[in-house]
Amino acid sequence: MINAVVIAVVLMIILCLCRLNVVISLFVSALVGGLVAGMSIPEIVSVFGKNIVDGAEVALSYALLGGFAALISYSGITDYLVNKIINSIHAENSKMSRVKVKVIIIIALLVLSIMSQNLIPVHIAFIPIVIPPLISLFNDLKIDRRQIGIIIGFGLCWPYVLLPFGFGQIFHQIIDNGFTKAHHPIEMSMIWKAMIIPSLGYIVGLILGVFYYRKPREYNDRNEDRNNETIELKPYVLVVTIVSIIATFVVQTLTDSMIFGALAGVLIFFVSRAFKWTELDKNFVEGIKIMSFIGVVILSANGFAGVMNETGDITKLVHSLSGVTGDNKLISIIVMYIIGLIVTLGIGSSFATIPIIATLFIPLGESLGLDTMALIALIGTASALGDSGSPASDSTLGPTAGLDVDGQHDHIRDTCIPNFIFYNIPLIIFGTIAAMVL
Repeated sequence: MINAVVIAVVLMIILCLCRLNVVISLFVSALVGGLVAGMSIPEIVSVFGKNIVDGAEVALSYALLGGFAALISYSGITDYLVNKIINSIHAENSKMSRVKVKVIIIIALLVLSIMSQNLIPVHIAFIPIVIPPLISLFNDLKIDRRQIGIIIGFGLCWPYVLLPFGFGQIFHQIIDNGFTKAHHPIEMSMIWKAMIIPSLGYIVGLILGVFYYRKPREYNDRNEDRNNETIELKPYVLVVTIVSIIATFVVQTLTDSMIFGALAGVLIFFVSRAFKWTELDKNFVEGIKIMSFIGVVILSANGFAGVMNETGDITKLVHSLSGVTGDNKLISIIVMYIIGLIVTLGIGSSFATIPIIATLFIPLGESLGLDTMALIALIGTASALGDSGSPASDSTLGPTAGLDVDGQHDHIRDTCIPNFIFYNIPLIIFGTIAAMVL
């Protein structure tokens, strides 16, 4: 039986692997999937366009945060810190000093990316601020950027899957709503407990990924003379930069809006008169360009998801596969994980996947005799699958935006594929164990 959703997702992945732009791949795949499902072209275009609106706020947020990140970089504070680190490495000129710095970088980026999901919930907004200035340092240390992508990918996904704080609270709340709509009410405190075993898959994937990409990798350093420069940081500029960063976090926390948080930081730069407005404007626009592509992909992914929902083939896929697996619990669980993987790979959002699969998987899980805790682990894992590795996910788009500033980090081969292999496979294994034993 031909399934429009499977065809659309597989086509999207193939087109991306062939290096076709992600946005074009999403649109072409949505068009083909819609036609296979019997929709007319005007209908597909209409549904695609209407669903784009759902991602408008997030897209604008990322664009503004990209501009804010560019202003911080322009202030020189990140260049100053990186220059100090590089000079200290060259001064010691020992293998041990380089290893020490590598370990510090891994730990710092891991902690920072985890904090971005809960303690300071800015999500991927920290990436354009922190990563681009560190590229010359990565090059100097010959760090494989795929390793950095693995580290950041862990920090962007593992916290919301397990921890009920920040974005994790939103993720868990959506799971809770899914169970309520399926007439199977649960307590919020049950979710993090059920997700302990599946979340171990991320930890195993992180360890394996960091070890696998430990070997040095050469990149062309396009700032070779930078280490010999003496970078000065004016006290007033430093104060303005710190105040703008604090203001961004405070305003975002108070208003629960990344848009107003970013605007607060940007306005402080302009009002401070630390730089000429013409210079700030130029750098602000350049920063918007860096992150605006992510916004466009998110908008396109929302349109793609809308068309896939409209086809109704996700429900058909579940029913057809459940008929094949019968009452075999293990095979049924694995099949449901594969479906969750396919759906999330296509739409690029684990948060948006939960409402789609919860109403289908909960009754199916109940018919298999799964306990409530097992059902929670099943839904949480099935929705998280694919977020690590989807070409349309901000969990992969964010790292690529930071690591590809010099054009030497491929989105599909250097971010998506490594994250897909090292996180999704262990997640399926540990998720299956959880669903079977809970």
